[in-house]
Amino acid sequence: MPHKLLPVLLTVVSTLIPPFARAQSAPDAPVRVGVAGLTHGHVGWILGRGERGDIVVVGIAEADRELAARYAAEYGFSLDLVYESVEEMLEATRPEAVTAFNDVAAHLPTVEAAARQGVHVMVEKPLHFSLDAARRMKAVADSAGIHLLTNYETTWYPTTAHAHEIVRSGELGVLRKIVVRDGHPGPSEIGVGPEFLEWLTDPARNGGGALVDFGCYGANLITWLLDGERPLSVTALTQTLKPDLYPDVDDEATILLEYVSAQGIIQASWNWPFSRKDMEVYGTAGYVLADNDVDLRVRLVGGAASGSVDEAGDMDGANLRGSETVRALQLDRDVPEHLRDPFAYLTAVVRGQVDPRGSLSSIEVNMVVVEILDAALRSAREGITVVLEE
Repeated sequence: MPHKLLPVLLTVVSTLIPPFARAQSAPDAPVRVGVAGLTHGHVGWILGRGERGDIVVVGIAEADRELAARYAAEYGFSLDLVYESVEEMLEATRPEAVTAFNDVAAHLPTVEAAARQGVHVMVEKPLHFSLDAARRMKAVADSAGIHLLTNYETTWYPTTAHAHEIVRSGELGVLRKIVVRDGHPGPSEIGVGPEFLEWLTDPARNGGGALVDFGCYGANLITWLLDGERPLSVTALTQTLKPDLYPDVDDEATILLEYVSAQGIIQASWNWPFSRKDMEVYGTAGYVLADNDVDLRVRLVGGAASGSVDEAGDMDGANLRGSETVRALQLDRDVPEHLRDPFAYLTAVVRGQVDPRGSLSSIEVNMVVVEILDAALRSAREGITVVLEE
């Protein structure tokens, strides 16, 4: 992503653009955005985005002045934009939307503060790790009539969108198994900032370790590919393989999801030898393998000789030795901006140009994600399979 290229508007906005209510903004004006927190390592996504004319950062809430100064030096914004709290930033700058780059536990008070001002919110993944907290977030957002979105890196992968298109086309038949693997060698090993590492490894602020940090990706993708279906049960196994580095949280997690006619397998790890975000989608008529953001492989059982899929999803007289199709695709990023950039998407939602319902970012999908994470944490803690309430 762009680095060290914060828009000029960011450095002067506090003096050139006085605070005003979002109702006064022209439909084609840049969306006024506040940043809640600088402790999430992904905050460079917005600070280093460059000037595109769709958003303008009007304020940043960060109590750690030293941290704020470090980012100001790196990205070139004025410390005049930095406020002690979300509440102070909201009152002083009147943004139309807030992007939350604080710890996961702080998402609830951030949304509560924004809702009181009628300000839309996009949190960095996950929405939360506690189902009770997520329900409170949804309740205040619904009451205030604001959008509450969750941002994942994989949402903007061309392979994610293309895999979804193939699933919707019916080419794969009935889905039977989805496997999602996410992670890296570990936050300490890859050198994340100390402010990020501090809360990533604090169960009170992150809920867990790798299970929450990377398990949320799989829960998000599987839920979306299954049209929002909730699993029947959740079973999780976690381990701490590097207790010297991560004594309080897991660094290895596997989550098994049972559905009416399919299984979901989530492998989240701080022990991979390299960073990875890949996905496998299996149906009764083929599979899709998304190796990364642009490389996709598709294999289909083709031709009448291979049988047909009935309404129950069973292969009728199937001959799996029939003709097969293998497609290796390297997808480009020539798609609309709001489908490949989270802040362009946020702009489109705030301006009423895009309906987020049912999307990877939507509250509907992400409430199921939190339900899965909440159940997985309990499953791992108690050594049981958690059956979800109807």
